[in-house]
Amino acid sequence: MNRKIAGGINMLIWTTRISKKKTVLAVCALAVLVTACILFSGQTQRELGSTLPQLTNNEERVAYLQSMGWEIAPEPVETLQFLLPEKLEEPYLSYNELQDSQGFDLSASCGKQVARYTYAVSNYPGRAAGVQANLYICEGFPIAGDILCAGENGFQTTLVYPEQT
Repeated sequence: MNRKIAGGINMLIWTTRISKKKTVLAVCALAVLVTACILFSGQTQRELGSTLPQLTNNEERVAYLQSMGWEIAPEPVETLQFLLPEKLEEPYLSYNELQDSQGFDLSASCGKQVARYTYAVSNYPGRAAGVQANLYICEGFPIAGDILCAGENGFQTTLVYPEQT
């Protein structure tokens, strides 16, 4: 229905009938939609992979590595801050393959600030010294890690403690 009101402005009035059942269904559908938006908006890899612990201080990082079976020095021998590139290229692509095998993925942290904490390992089977654990942290969560032995007969492997044979 179109009506003219004072001043020559047209006003449109629209009416409809909605049953209580349709109103309740519409409100429920809207509630489900709003809940879904809240739950899934802005999720990061760490929120989706909620099994990853938050490691915001040295004690938590040490405890995390110890929980995997490693005996490490209580303080890191080196700490390094760097910006992960926007797109992974070599050598990050090869390194990410190693990380994928243990449930990490560097690509979710591209373009972000990363901290690498390096700890001396004292219980690597068959190696009394020279082994280090690297733990990469982004926004308080582990995004990568490795066990490294440089030099002759060196190696780089996952954080999984090796089974002794």
